[in-house]
Amino acid sequence: MHKQKSIIGGLILILAGGCILLAQTVPAFGGLLDFGRQWPLFIIGLGGLFLIGALVGSPELAIPGSIITGLGLIFYYQTLSGNWASWAYMWALIPGFVGLGLFITGSLDKTRAEIRPEGRRLMLISGGLFLLFALFFNLTWSVMRLWPLLLIAIGLWLLYQNRRHSQSS
Repeated sequence: MHKQKSIIGGLILILAGGCILLAQTVPAFGGLLDFGRQWPLFIIGLGGLFLIGALVGSPELAIPGSIITGLGLIFYYQTLSGNWASWAYMWALIPGFVGLGLFITGSLDKTRAEIRPEGRRLMLISGGLFLLFALFFNLTWSVMRLWPLLLIAIGLWLLYQNRRHSQSS
């Protein structure tokens, strides 16, 4: 198994280095991409190579693959839109990328299937934090006056969950 991991890792690094070298040395290939705006595609491609490695035989490569691909997608969005301030809430997606990697690893490696629920939980928490922070940083102050209503709603939900759980016991 260790030999297979080192072969896959070596192939990933060779492919990544080859693509970067090709972009640097062949003007026609480099000219196809406006590197100033398309550079995140290299990060996404590197993450994709890790994900391919996970599918081919080393499922644990799905974790770094999903993190690298996710970060590349965030950078690609920010580069194209110019919305670099979105990092104030985009960082909340990183635990979700880890969760996605855990979920994929558990799906591919049946001996580690117990990590799938943990991955799902991380994705849900990450998505919730992302939405919460995105709303907080993008809403106008007139809408921000509704925050107390959100807090009241969350408190009522928690009380309801606690009451429902105690009645079933």
